[in-house]
Amino acid sequence: MTPRLRSAQWYGGDDRDGYIHRAWMRRGLPSDAFSGRRPHIAIANTASDLTPCNAHLKEVASSVRDGVHEAGGIPLDLPVVSLGETLLRPTAMLWRNMAAMATEEMLRGNPVDGVVLLGGCDKTIPSLLMAAASVDLPAVVVPGGPMLTGTFRGKALGCGTDVWRLSEEVRGGTLSREDFIRSESAMIRSKGHCNTMGTASTMGLLAEALGTVVPGVAGTPAPDSRLLESAHATGKLAVDLVHEERTPSTLLTRGSFRNAIVALAAIGGSTNAVVHLLAIAGRLGIELTLDDFDRIGSRVPLLVDLQPAGRFLMDDLHRAGGLLAVLREVRDLLDPGALTVTGRPLVEHLDDARIWDPEVIRDRTAPLRDAAGIAVLRGNLAPDGALIKPAAASPHLLRHRGRAVVFDSIEDFHARIDAPDLDVDADSVLVLRGCGPKGYPGMPEVSNMPLPKKLLASGVRDMVRVCDGRMSGTAYGTVVLHVAPEAAAGGPLALVRTGDVIELDVAARSLRLDVPDAELAARIPDSATTEGYASPTRGWERLYVDHVTQADTGADLDFLLGATGPVVGRESH
Repeated sequence: MTPRLRSAQWYGGDDRDGYIHRAWMRRGLPSDAFSGRRPHIAIANTASDLTPCNAHLKEVASSVRDGVHEAGGIPLDLPVVSLGETLLRPTAMLWRNMAAMATEEMLRGNPVDGVVLLGGCDKTIPSLLMAAASVDLPAVVVPGGPMLTGTFRGKALGCGTDVWRLSEEVRGGTLSREDFIRSESAMIRSKGHCNTMGTASTMGLLAEALGTVVPGVAGTPAPDSRLLESAHATGKLAVDLVHEERTPSTLLTRGSFRNAIVALAAIGGSTNAVVHLLAIAGRLGIELTLDDFDRIGSRVPLLVDLQPAGRFLMDDLHRAGGLLAVLREVRDLLDPGALTVTGRPLVEHLDDARIWDPEVIRDRTAPLRDAAGIAVLRGNLAPDGALIKPAAASPHLLRHRGRAVVFDSIEDFHARIDAPDLDVDADSVLVLRGCGPKGYPGMPEVSNMPLPKKLLASGVRDMVRVCDGRMSGTAYGTVVLHVAPEAAAGGPLALVRTGDVIELDVAARSLRLDVPDAELAARIPDSATTEGYASPTRGWERLYVDHVTQADTGADLDFLLGATGPVVGRESH
């Protein structure tokens, strides 16, 4: 039996309100669109020319529309807030929660019965999933997919990863600035998001591991015609989700997040996924902690040989078998009962998966690394936790002791890092603070600090770095990040002084400042430190700083935790 459609609350009846709702929507819709039998499906689309990785979602939306029509639904375009990682200042993360809140309210406030979520660039899929979790309407994701691989001088370019690598070569004097600029036109070969295992690729794949994408779709390259075929099928499925009352709260469980954590480790995914998964779980009221990422994922083998942890790129992963082939290798670690939007458990979709290129996707018996999941560090420098991605780090630095060289802000860092008289050597630990959710604000991707120019010139290519900000998923290096509490929230990172000794021991999950407890307790932050913190007086930044939580709980706004459902409390007229 088909449930009563939510949209019928707007379009049913012969009173004035029903008249107004129907009359204003009669711009090409047939009369039976208001019969209460055809689900109204919003297509929440983050396409924007200012989010270049998502611009092609206009074409994807057309295929979704066709699928919704074929299944008897009414497709409705719903442009939503779009966050372009490469252009938006000061950082796209500042607006992830705003985008989620705006999408949630547009879904709740409009006469829609279900939604297809179109995202790609880093923050768009997380914000859409946070919104869907909060409003709890039937929802399914179509990831926009990665771009094709470009080449420069006959070698493949990993967008993002090779930007960092080539720019460091320029600073180190091994690549001319002219050749660096010449590579620019080859970096972005086609539509789609970054082709490395950065945040965009990671979140598309993890949306599938969570069960919110039709299995087998995530990772399909943006120019691949099969993406449009899948978008059409997803539009049809969205109508079924409404008829079957299959909502995020009926699909997403702790087991779903377990599967996402296992997938995150096996693919060598971005550390940004941690803060996004924590935020999505928080919207659902599912208890998920940093310790779950270490407990579940840290010993999962790395099976995908992709940049920045490996050699290949996303279109290689797709041709090699994709996410399902990876998950088949770690099937025993997955939750067997966690469902997908198809109504079937994720593990049931793995039977036919195969590895077609064992160089790209490793067999479980021959992993790229035996245990390379994200590690959670604790100690007197990170009482509430910090993260490190061993797969992207230098093995010889995973246990390290060195003198801190402290920077109070990203501006301070840029002003001094290349100074010839900077007291720094290869064993030093670079510390950057004031970059957390409150301090910047927005927790920017600055933790993978460029190395001092004089050390690059001497051949140094990695150092231990510690920061309360984030790191691009396309970046690499021995970077300790998401330090919580952040300096601006009273964390001990604010008390570190240049010359203090920092001890990192990833195997022991430890990050310590070698300063006596009594001395540390007596310290107060320098004025240069506190003056670097954000202090907005109005608008979204003020609301954000006043209410954002710390990285270890997802950096969401405290008043947005927990789902509130699809009910609209008041009549519109």
